[in-house]
Amino acid sequence: MEIVIKTYVSQPILSVWQGFNETLFLKLAPPFPPMKLLRFDGSEKGNEVHIRLNFILFKQKWISLITENVKTEDQIYFIDEGIKLPFFLKYWKHKHRIIKHIDNEKHTQSIIIDEIEFKSIFGWLIYPVLYLQFWNRKKIYRKIFK
Repeated sequence: MEIVIKTYVSQPILSVWQGFNETLFLKLAPPFPPMKLLRFDGSEKGNEVHIRLNFILFKQKWISLITENVKTEDQIYFIDEGIKLPFFLKYWKHKHRIIKHIDNEKHTQSIIIDEIEFKSIFGWLIYPVLYLQFWNRKKIYRKIFK
C-alpha cells in the first residue's frame, strides 16, 4: 500500500533540509502510540533511528535504516526502511522528499513530500490510521518552515 502527502512550505530546500533533525522528528511523532526515541543518528545514508512504541498493554521496537540520501539543486531526499518493525507491519519504506518550488510571485519555496510504502497484517484497516498520522504532519511542517 502507498501513501503520498505533499506539503507546501515557505522556505528554500536547503533550509528545510537543515530542519530535518531530531527536534523535528520528535515534533512529528503522532500522539498515539506514545514513543520514546532511543537513537537518532540523522538522515544520511547508513544512519539509524530507533524508537519504542508504547501501546499501553505492550511495547514494540522500531528500527529504521537510512538506505539512500540524494542532494541536487532542485531536490533533496532520503529513504528510511524498516529493519525491525512492530508486529503489525511487514514492510516499511518512507521516502522524504524536499523539492524546490517557485510560486507565482517568484518566491523560492519547497514542497515536502512523504511517500510511504508499507505492508501490514491488518491490510486496509491500518491505512486510514497511517494516512491521518502523516496528514497531521502538514500543519507541523507549515508551522516550523513558515
